[in-house]
Amino acid sequence: MSKLHPNLSNLHPFLKNAGQSATVAINDESLRMIAEGKRVYKFGLGQSPFPVPSRVVEALQANAHQKDYLPTAGLPALREMVASYTQRSIGVHRSAEDVLIGPGSKELIFLIQLAFDATLVLPAPSWVSYDPQARLIGHGVEWIQPEGETPSLTATGFRRHLENAAPGPRLLVLNYPSNPTGLTYAANQLADIAEVAREYGVLILADEIYGELHHEGSHHSMASEYPEGTIVSNGLSKWCGAGGWRLGTCVFPPDLSVLRRAVAAAGSETFTTVSAPIQYAAVTAFEEHPDTTEYINRSRRVVKALGQYCAASLHSAGAQCPEPEGGFYLFPRFDRLADALRAHGIHTAPDLTDRALAEVGTAFLPGSCFGFSPEILAARLAYVDFDGSKALAAADTELDDAWLAQYCPSVIEGIDKLSSWLKSLTV
Repeated sequence: MSKLHPNLSNLHPFLKNAGQSATVAINDESLRMIAEGKRVYKFGLGQSPFPVPSRVVEALQANAHQKDYLPTAGLPALREMVASYTQRSIGVHRSAEDVLIGPGSKELIFLIQLAFDATLVLPAPSWVSYDPQARLIGHGVEWIQPEGETPSLTATGFRRHLENAAPGPRLLVLNYPSNPTGLTYAANQLADIAEVAREYGVLILADEIYGELHHEGSHHSMASEYPEGTIVSNGLSKWCGAGGWRLGTCVFPPDLSVLRRAVAAAGSETFTTVSAPIQYAAVTAFEEHPDTTEYINRSRRVVKALGQYCAASLHSAGAQCPEPEGGFYLFPRFDRLADALRAHGIHTAPDLTDRALAEVGTAFLPGSCFGFSPEILAARLAYVDFDGSKALAAADTELDDAWLAQYCPSVIEGIDKLSSWLKSLTV
């Protein structure tokens, strides 16, 4: 019988453990409960409900034989196509040399943090993985709490933070349309933030992976306002429905080529290269084509109508819930219900989401997973629990409440049950 060496008998003090991703954890718990026969409305994991466009699937099938290692920076034809897409979609000129391809934008964001020894700056609320990535690397994290009830970064708040911060390099991650809020930034808001970043020399990573799902199709990129200091992150997971394909992109300003090369070098020592068939298929995904345009337009119509319904339902229950402007997330706050919720033993956001899961079957995440204090009664819901294929096929008519009930029944039922439960606690 083997026995561990004393150096290996207690590894806990030497482990770097950020814990399991909150979105992955809630999905695992949802699947466990479903396997036990319980009814669960899956509002936890933000996975696109829509199928990968058929043209892109066909391109993958046609390239299944591709087996050779590709350059770490990515297939040249794909980098060219992403540069062209960047010019077309956000009006910023970049060359293939400015593009990196990675196994998901999540990995590229991690490697940027690894390559750039800087303090991470995050506006609360922010996506669950930015902070743990920085801590795994050993970098400091600074949170900027929102001013007032609107959960978005303001130039005033950004400037105030930097005025009171210690000197040193900083990386601001700005994700919009936002996961978790569903809100976005207007051009003038981005311009004001860019002015502060330029003044203080802050590098911005604009995570624009939901840009194509701006509900009005009018996403405006930070790279248009701060081209010399903005890296734009994107990928296939949200607007193309291909999360499991794991393909992300980052587009760097030419003046930051030294950082791009450092990130590529780190990639060469970690993932080596993205799957060859996926990269060849992604060329088709990023090229301009009427079918792709129609696919995206229909996707926007569905998530816009569904988001408006969900926000209105929660608002009717007393939640503060602004209509989402992009993506497929809501970030309601329940502060106005605090006294009534406390009377039922609900004192924190985790209390609220735990009780809702146990009593209603709605699986969603507390705001504390996104940088808020647990005492702030906020939560994130991903309204994606529906058959995206059927919804897209039928999205050529009026998307009224009857349509939503027919094609997004789990979301409508789950949201309405959650709203009814909240009302029952506050009567």
